[in-house]
Amino acid sequence: MEKKKILFVCLGNICRSPSAEAVFTGVVKKHGKSNGFEIDSAGTSGWHAGEPADRRMQTHAVKRGYNLTSISRKFNPHSDFDHFDMIIGMDDSNVQNLKQMARSAADLDKICKMTDFSREFNYDEVPDPYYGGSEGFELVLDLLEDACEGLLEKIESKEI
Repeated sequence: MEKKKILFVCLGNICRSPSAEAVFTGVVKKHGKSNGFEIDSAGTSGWHAGEPADRRMQTHAVKRGYNLTSISRKFNPHSDFDHFDMIIGMDDSNVQNLKQMARSAADLDKICKMTDFSREFNYDEVPDPYYGGSEGFELVLDLLEDACEGLLEKIESKEI
């Protein structure tokens, strides 16, 4: 079976998208599906390229058993659209930026929003916790745990 390639995208690739990468990695591992996926993250900006995830985000993630090991990188429309099957933005701005970088209808078809897969939470976006306090980082993880389970369900049911 060919691996399903998933790319999570936020603005700077230091809070939400590396967390989504780690949470989804944890979800597929928990369900015994690790061999079926390639999972990565990127940012629509290159402001933090080469940096590890935000220390505050790492601290909150570790408490839940997630290790944010990825290094920030900027989304590359020339290679990422070709390589990944799904490109999942964290908020409307990320999704809009990705759509503006799309080269074709096929690229556009790969773009979706993380909260499209939410099962329990009723949020339109995964909010950026960067300028907030601890509760913002916890909310991001709550939303991602819910949406990542929903994403795996949809993939396994062949809805996407």
